[in-house]
Amino acid sequence: MSVSKAAPETQEPYPLSTLRHSVAHLMASAVGKLFPGVQYGFGPSIEHGFYYDFDLPEPLTDKDLKRIEKEMRRIARQSPEIKREDVSREAARERLLGWGQEYKLEALDGIPEDEAISFYGHADWADLCEGPHIDSLDRPFHFKLLNIAGAYWRGDEKRPMMQRIYGTAFWTESELAEHLEWLKEVKLRDHRRIGTDLDLYSTHEEAGAGFIFWHPSLGIVRHEIENFWWEEHIRRGYEPVYTPHVLREELFEKSGHLEHYAEMMYAPMTIDGMPYRVKPMNCPGHILMYGSRGRSYRELPLRWAELGTVYRYERSGALHGMLRVRGFTQDDSHIFCTPEQLADEIAGVLELTDFILKTFGYEYTAYLATKPAEKFIGDDDIWERATAALREAADKVGMPLELDAGGGAFYGPKIDFKQKDALGREWQNSTVQCDFNLPERFDMTYTDRDGTQKRPIMVHRAILGSFERFVGGLIEHYGGKFPLWCAPSQVAVIPIREQHAEYCGKLARELKADLFRVRNMDEPGHMNKKIKQAQHDQIPFMLIAGDRERDEGTVTIRRRATREQEVVPFGEFLELIRSLRETRSLTLERNAGAARGT
Repeated sequence: MSVSKAAPETQEPYPLSTLRHSVAHLMASAVGKLFPGVQYGFGPSIEHGFYYDFDLPEPLTDKDLKRIEKEMRRIARQSPEIKREDVSREAARERLLGWGQEYKLEALDGIPEDEAISFYGHADWADLCEGPHIDSLDRPFHFKLLNIAGAYWRGDEKRPMMQRIYGTAFWTESELAEHLEWLKEVKLRDHRRIGTDLDLYSTHEEAGAGFIFWHPSLGIVRHEIENFWWEEHIRRGYEPVYTPHVLREELFEKSGHLEHYAEMMYAPMTIDGMPYRVKPMNCPGHILMYGSRGRSYRELPLRWAELGTVYRYERSGALHGMLRVRGFTQDDSHIFCTPEQLADEIAGVLELTDFILKTFGYEYTAYLATKPAEKFIGDDDIWERATAALREAADKVGMPLELDAGGGAFYGPKIDFKQKDALGREWQNSTVQCDFNLPERFDMTYTDRDGTQKRPIMVHRAILGSFERFVGGLIEHYGGKFPLWCAPSQVAVIPIREQHAEYCGKLARELKADLFRVRNMDEPGHMNKKIKQAQHDQIPFMLIAGDRERDEGTVTIRRRATREQEVVPFGEFLELIRSLRETRSLTLERNAGAARGT
């Protein structure tokens, strides 16, 4: 994996992203040597490495990656210097025409007229690129080519499919080795692999790509999460509402979704001679309900919650298991309030979000996303008022905010939560958005104390984001090992021999009477095989019973993923799991019940 000499004391002045972009170029030059006539796409650095897209007549294989790595090392040894060359637009076009690089010619046309045109090259190879790059390939670094994937040119499924090679690079060999171990763990925790292994969900081409079928095991997980979600929302004054999946197109014209979101919406269907759309959002339906009659300040705030299924078009190349889909259920809520109530309402959402994320064991960072440079509605004064309200609410609950300049929704600024999983990756699910614009568009009003008509403020918020994405991420966060409270099966009861089945059946019935999900493994077969199956299925507790347990009214407890066992009275075990369930503990230990979110 090493390409050169002993590591220097420092790698300054180059950041890791610059190294990775340079190694992407090195890889592209090696592909050019091995596969003459290749057409080049783009080759940026990304969060954990780099990639480069190629148009080749034949599909690449893993064996080709080894050949490319070998050629990369040869080129780096023989011609290490990297040079930048600034040229005129005309000279760049002539050069790319001479090389026959059609994709690069298109990329050249996309460069603004006032920007410089530059090439970066080493040896006899160069690439249209704005940089930056390291100065020489004889600097010590270590790299690895990882895998090959398909990618449409410019992400457009109507354009040619290219072959994308992913790789990574680090300054030191130890950092690379650590990262490769991390990638192994990522692969082990992949929700698609675990989903198949534990029979959690499926997708079906005959039903259409991007739609999730929840199998019974994962259906139970979702059911428990929904119950928890509703419990906490009703406790905080939210009311359940339900809206249709299909609505007239003019509603989405009025809301602005058709203008600003059309590429994500499905084509209209005709009903009674009029165009209808499946909904991409729940908010227009909630607004219609608000406007169904006059409203008074005495009613506000209204907190309406809906687990609403919506449909958005995602390009097929972007679909990814449960994490990127076309139909999903949002844990959606909208709050309608007066200006005086706004900061407190947002503060309440922030506190609830903190509570729910910590219950699942997530740490997070909150980002304040401000007005986007393009695609927004409303004037600057409205945006400034909304942004100030979000800041005030965060200050009220002592929640620090990072700035995401320009990251707001088209109708208002927002606070996004990026939760960190067990592998240190960030997932963006939770959001709270302050909206002064839709109330204006729909002429929403309430009667104030003085009898005048005032405009309410609307707060959009989702905490899980969508059940599909959240649960897919949760599978990876837990590695398939769900906490007891939401595990598909919570207890496996295993008789040592056939004559102990009656006692195990009695235990199973008592557990089920207390609404625990029990698998009574009383079928013929060896005890050790049943233990192995229960461990494979990630069942939190196994209760093993033989003569002694039957005679004494005890059980031998074996926790998931451990060989350690302990014998306790069955009543004591029952109290333990009741406590773990009630507190939604993240561990299976006796003293962990009160440590929610740790």
